[in-house]
Amino acid sequence: MGRRVVVIGGGAAGMSAAAKARRTDPTLEIVVYERSGFVSYGACGFPYAIKGEIARIEDLIVRTPEQFARQGIQALVRHEVLEIDPNRQTVRVRDLSSEREFVDHWDELVVTTGGQPARPPLPGINLAGVFVLRQVEDALAIREWLNEQQPRSGVIIGGGYIGLEMAEALAAHGISLTLIERLPQVLPGMDADLASQIEAELIRQRVDLRLNQTVQGLVGDERIRAVIAEGQTIPAEIVILAVGVKPGVALAQAAGIGLGPTGAIAVDDHQRTNLPQVWAAGDVAEAWHRVIQKPVWMPLGTTANKQGRVAGENLAGGDARFGGIVGTVAVKVFALEAAMSGLSLARAQAEGFAAEAVQATAGSRAHYMPGHQPITVSLVFDRNTRRLLGGQMVGREGVAKRIDTIAAALQAGWTIDDLAELDLSYAPPFAPVWDPILVAANLARK
Repeated sequence: MGRRVVVIGGGAAGMSAAAKARRTDPTLEIVVYERSGFVSYGACGFPYAIKGEIARIEDLIVRTPEQFARQGIQALVRHEVLEIDPNRQTVRVRDLSSEREFVDHWDELVVTTGGQPARPPLPGINLAGVFVLRQVEDALAIREWLNEQQPRSGVIIGGGYIGLEMAEALAAHGISLTLIERLPQVLPGMDADLASQIEAELIRQRVDLRLNQTVQGLVGDERIRAVIAEGQTIPAEIVILAVGVKPGVALAQAAGIGLGPTGAIAVDDHQRTNLPQVWAAGDVAEAWHRVIQKPVWMPLGTTANKQGRVAGENLAGGDARFGGIVGTVAVKVFALEAAMSGLSLARAQAEGFAAEAVQATAGSRAHYMPGHQPITVSLVFDRNTRRLLGGQMVGREGVAKRIDTIAAALQAGWTIDDLAELDLSYAPPFAPVWDPILVAANLARK
């Protein structure tokens, strides 16, 4: 029998680790314990399945436990790991279906317990019709509530990525929506002038946008009826809590696995923790930020897959390295696309850079092509070194993949001058002669 690998968590990072470990060393015994009823699913597609754009939420499942079993990976759903004993190299597990508890031994342990959606201690937070969105079961429950209860009013609490995507999803069901954000803008990581374009789109789509407002409680009988914010009663037959995520570190912390300055598990570039034969990856772990050269916590599916792959290869005897992130994200808000990579101006200044920003607006296609739309590009750079520090874009087309050019430039450590000299593609249906990125970069050079 080969060495035994136990993976805690069957999401993107955990299943990537298990699959890569299996490919690297076919002799390993691999078992994955997943608390929910599903493994290996595309969580980022949940809002589009809830909207109805994707026919079934089950279509987001990439691979089933039966499929993993054929690969020699035992994926046990509805199994919760209660305790890690690093000295005995064991885990205590509860089968949630039978309530039976047992102990399993490991030679290598991978902690991929992910992130936990924040649930503020508000009155009425546990009323029926109040949802978070993190797991397949959450998406199924929201879809079922929409189908059976047919709510006509709804409130989304939080103006981050999930809150914005769910606004579009719920609006597609004819729900009169209110979105409440306690900060002065949506997407707090984006500079305010670009975020204002997103806010304008929400208002154009008849979302009642309430910024700088705090929720005091939720009220109802057995089910949600209203949300109280700033003393006002807002009707709500469905509520989505999208007030952030925190790393699920309780299990790891109790076992003595070290946390970093962000509160997530500290790992090196091989995904090793402070304990021997213990690895961590995904939303529970920190990642190295290439721009600011320090660990950050940014729970992203892309990072989870890559970190899991690195952990899986290394525990099986390989020598893979995760080089870090630059923090690239994109979001669709009704007809608008928004994306960012690297640092905002505010973040760059807070990190001590002599940061400046330029902003330019140019067409997504040649001006004579039907359907061309304006794209606003903001570039952040260091005025002393001229190094590119970040970029943000908002527009109705051509934004979500253009940001990848900025991500590549950040990863390469380019200056604003390097960016301005890029030989970007030109064809009237896709881009003008002077791409919006080049327009902004040339403005920064002046």
